[in-house]
Amino acid sequence: MIEINNLTNFRLDKELFTGLAKKALKGENRGTKTVSLAFVSKEEIKKLNNKFRKKNNPTDVLSFKLSEKNFLGEILICPEVVKKNAKKYRTDFEKELMKVFVHGILHLCGYKHEKSQKQAEIMEEKESFYLDGILNNKF
Repeated sequence: MIEINNLTNFRLDKELFTGLAKKALKGENRGTKTVSLAFVSKEEIKKLNNKFRKKNNPTDVLSFKLSEKNFLGEILICPEVVKKNAKKYRTDFEKELMKVFVHGILHLCGYKHEKSQKQAEIMEEKESFYLDGILNNKF
């Protein structure tokens, strides 16, 4: 299950995020868990990135794992930063948005790309797998 809070003017397709969350959580054997997704401003994500990661700049996504029985954690996404990154990486905004959402889910499931190149590769493969499945209706 997913709870979505949009704290920006960004318009989003809740069904898309709900479907993606269901597929990724089920694929990671966490299908009964709830994830909270919030879309926040550039200023807010910068403040939180500084507070929790000691990085004084905005980022596209932050994940906060919680250890409650049925609640996996919270994902914060800044659409403004995602849009900038989509241009930088020459990709579609919606696809980049879905990618960072899956990235956040994988962090909540315990994946850490900062630890090693191998972990980063595993995370990238899983991101591609879930995105490909949703974009090509393979699930």
